[in-house]
Amino acid sequence: MTALEKGITPGGTGYAGKSWNILGQLYFPKAICDSTFAFETNSEPGQFVPVHVHPTQEEFILVQDGVLDLKLDGQWVKAKAGDLVRMPRGIPHGYFNKSDKPARAMFWVSPMQKLEALFNMLHNLSDPAEVVRISAQHEVNFLPPEAND
Repeated sequence: MTALEKGITPGGTGYAGKSWNILGQLYFPKAICDSTFAFETNSEPGQFVPVHVHPTQEEFILVQDGVLDLKLDGQWVKAKAGDLVRMPRGIPHGYFNKSDKPARAMFWVSPMQKLEALFNMLHNLSDPAEVVRISAQHEVNFLPPEAND
């Protein structure tokens, strides 16, 4: 069992100096333990994570800078700086930076399940099909591309 360690993870850095590059987006882990997995994202204009489902986890997004367009359970919504997005387990969701400015957000997922292992495996991969295949092995299931329309 992984317990939460006390301390501070400074802004713009990852826990224990770690970061991930997943299809061009930078992710910085902030807290990792069995009960939660928190990470910061930095999304440039045009970057996105397609619609997917976490069947065994709740997920939250706190938008810190910019605006994210989200496809949440089939509906398009916008989240701006200061907004908290709640995504219960099993609800299809994806996020997209459709603006002309970078967006920064804090994500956390509870419980962690296999997410740290997944992010470690996805780091520096460049093939989206491989990302989808590996994600499915870690309880993150991407929907067909038309779900992003």
